[in-house]
Amino acid sequence: MDNRERLNKELLSQDLTAEQSFEQALQKYKNIAQGYAQIENAIAVLSDLRTNASYAYYGDFTKTLELKSRETELSSIWEEDIFLLIHPDDLNQKHLQELRFLSFIKTQPRHTRSNYYLMSKIRMLTPSKAYIPAIHRIFYILNSAGKPFLALCLYSPLHTEFAAKSVIVNSVNGLSMELASQSTAQILSKREKQVLALIDKGLISKEIADTMSISLNTVSRHRQNILEKLQVKNSIEACRIAKELGL
Repeated sequence: MDNRERLNKELLSQDLTAEQSFEQALQKYKNIAQGYAQIENAIAVLSDLRTNASYAYYGDFTKTLELKSRETELSSIWEEDIFLLIHPDDLNQKHLQELRFLSFIKTQPRHTRSNYYLMSKIRMLTPSKAYIPAIHRIFYILNSAGKPFLALCLYSPLHTEFAAKSVIVNSVNGLSMELASQSTAQILSKREKQVLALIDKGLISKEIADTMSISLNTVSRHRQNILEKLQVKNSIEACRIAKELGL
């Protein structure tokens, strides 16, 4: 399963029970996406994760790219015509970083999850067959349960230089951190990582206790801490999330 398929599974298999205010929220963020396109001359794509559809708005950056297809309503959460202009290496990396960003959000307290967005450098193809530096940003809009039900993607010329390929930005305090294994390495303690690695190898709690020379109660406490920190319900999910975060 490639990164895009994994993202599809993560985003579209959520239980997004319709809330009474959904249509109102959708219209609100359509207006916001259109505003970004107009004010920043960006390409803005608002994806509805409940219905697997998107709404695209085109600022004047489109003229630089000479984007031929300009459909406003897309029958997918994926903006295929824009993806064709992204350097293949960057497109694959973009999907991977979005997957890791989604995992990062899940580890944050529910009330702070909407504070973060992902900013990545990409290369986009112009009519002269030259790649120019561009910037991609993604914001997740969360429902009352803290799950993303809309995703807003923005494409624009690279206007903010930063050393890393991708960074997570806290829009409240302006702090940013590189989306790499070191940026999430402190989520689990050294002992918790050791326990999780043994779980991933198929060891049961008694075997883990014997291997690490710790009590069964200590193993149980580590397992519970891992589930709570990674915001998952079982060890299989914990192993998957930890791998995505580079833990």
